[in-house]
Amino acid sequence: MAVPGLLFLIIFKYIPLAGSVIAFQDYSVFKGFTDSPWVGFKHFATLFHYPEFTRVFTNTLILGFIKVFCVFPVPVLLALMINEVRKARLKKGIQTALYIPHFLSWVIVAGIAFDLFALSGLFNIVIGWFGHDPVLVMQESKFFRLIYMITAVWRDAGWGTVVYMAAISAIDPQLYESAMIDGASKFKQMKHITFPLLVPTILVLFLLEIGNFMDLGFDQVYNLLTPMTYSVGDIMDTYVFRTGIQQAQYSFATAVGLFQAVIAFALVYTFNRVSRKVSDGGLW
Repeated sequence: MAVPGLLFLIIFKYIPLAGSVIAFQDYSVFKGFTDSPWVGFKHFATLFHYPEFTRVFTNTLILGFIKVFCVFPVPVLLALMINEVRKARLKKGIQTALYIPHFLSWVIVAGIAFDLFALSGLFNIVIGWFGHDPVLVMQESKFFRLIYMITAVWRDAGWGTVVYMAAISAIDPQLYESAMIDGASKFKQMKHITFPLLVPTILVLFLLEIGNFMDLGFDQVYNLLTPMTYSVGDIMDTYVFRTGIQQAQYSFATAVGLFQAVIAFALVYTFNRVSRKVSDGGLW
């Protein structure tokens, strides 16, 4: 049963690592890996000397912080709340309603956001009832990061509860029975039983999320961007797409991807060491 997953991992994750070598070449699709000239760290120097590098890198860090520390905790809270729903049909209905947005592409989600916050959209209609002038939310840079967070939570938070609900279902019911005998309320059961036993799962998923700190999801950001929000929304992925992929600068695009991977590895390694010292857990 593990063979298909291992083959996928090897073919699509490990074998492509060999292509990282083109980050140190002036790669040509006609010359290939072997005949393309070596240029060392030329493309990394180009990246660091790019006039907008500081802005792009800062935007990536800020959105990464939002993703890890603002979006990541939401599925945990949802799982804890869903677990307290005692009516089975209501519980399944809530779970289904929260799962559905995950199956929508970011193109559709961004389209919904643009329609919702358009001049004639629901948002401006509602604030118009209170005497406020219409606001071009999607075209104002100060709202971009908030929209990024809201759409990320709406689309993926429900799906993120799947692992936590599975972990909660594995908790021994006798622990809750003992707590009830001792007079513990539902909140105290959640505080002293459910959450502590959920912490190891949270730490593992948090470490995996840290590994994606620099990988914010090209689809989401690209579809939410407008020319007026580039100052706060242009990240490494969109920059690579615009200057590397569209202009066929494959070596430069690979160099940027390798730069992101090194940062991600350093973050995972650091937080894994911290996790092992704090809770005697971690990925390795």
